[in-house]
Amino acid sequence: MKLSKRILTTLASTFVLVSGNFNVVAEELTAAREIQLVHMVKQDCGSCHGMTLKGGLGPTLLPDSMNKLPLNAIKNTILFGRPGTAMPPWQSILTEQEALWISQQLQQGIATHD
Repeated sequence: MKLSKRILTTLASTFVLVSGNFNVVAEELTAAREIQLVHMVKQDCGSCHGMTLKGGLGPTLLPDSMNKLPLNAIKNTILFGRPGTAMPPWQSILTEQEALWISQQLQQGIATHD
């Protein structure tokens, strides 16, 4: 009985963890806000990650690298920064929805959204 309960608990925990990584999609933003966010990424993020996002003080933000990371990890890095590094938190000027949208664009290649 204890083994069955342990297995069910493990399966339920695994389901929650796995299901939490699917269906993560940013809600619709206005076209004007998307343009502002792309500009911000290219200018503000580009100041550390390189103007072409190929890397600089910060690592590359190109799709080959971004697709190796979970979407939520990218979003959380944008929102909360990376303590002990030059990566600042952006939660004071971005919503969670906007950070998620940026994360998706980085995985797709944000340069195509001009």
